[in-house]
Amino acid sequence: MQNGKVEVKINNGIAEIIFSHEKSNSLPEKLLRELTDKFNELSNNNDAKVIVLKSEGDKAFCAGASFDELLEIKDFETGKNFFMGFALLINAMRKCPKFIIARVQGKAVGGGVGIAAAADYTLAVSSASVKLSELALGIGPFVVGPAVERKIGKSAFAQMSIDYDWYTAKWALEKSLFTEVYENVEELDGAVNALAKKLAEGSLDAMKKLKEIFWEGTDDWDELLENRAEISGKLILSDYSKNYIKNFKSNI
Repeated sequence: MQNGKVEVKINNGIAEIIFSHEKSNSLPEKLLRELTDKFNELSNNNDAKVIVLKSEGDKAFCAGASFDELLEIKDFETGKNFFMGFALLINAMRKCPKFIIARVQGKAVGGGVGIAAAADYTLAVSSASVKLSELALGIGPFVVGPAVERKIGKSAFAQMSIDYDWYTAKWALEKSLFTEVYENVEELDGAVNALAKKLAEGSLDAMKKLKEIFWEGTDDWDELLENRAEISGKLILSDYSKNYIKNFKSNI
């Protein structure tokens, strides 16, 4: 579990991608690349008509970037490569011809918010607060920014980025980051399963065409997100970022 794991299950046209990491489902580069590979594989798998993205456990959905790995970044290329993990994952989700349902059973931070935003339909529990904490680290939500902004708009994205505190699931629902919010995990799972079953019985060709329409105007994201990864890759080398992460880890 040190580097986390990714599992895929396919049943009756429904593919589940399940990721986990012992540190609040945080995302080291290895896990990001594995998630990207799974989305790319399922894009070409005719047995999968709809994809459900979920994480293990009943607490955090995703704590974002691995702080352990961020602290080990010593040069620009390593920094860029790490943040390219998020860029490649978001682009894989964007290009995937199948609808992606995100099941958010707990809090989401940073990259976790970006993944929730990159899904086509995001269902969450009422305790699933969200936070873009990157500015506190001395960087910013550069790579996940386009996906988040596409969902909630520039003004709300600026609010989350500048006042990097927790925002409630109710706020996320009002801003369209979440599509629906449920009182508990049982209700959430019921809704996720019902929607996935309905979509799995539908026309894959029609859903593919709809997804192309939903993501119109994002053809430049391969280049855009790579440029954003370069910004983060440079900023994470600063003394400010290193000191913040060290202090954060020492207080855990």
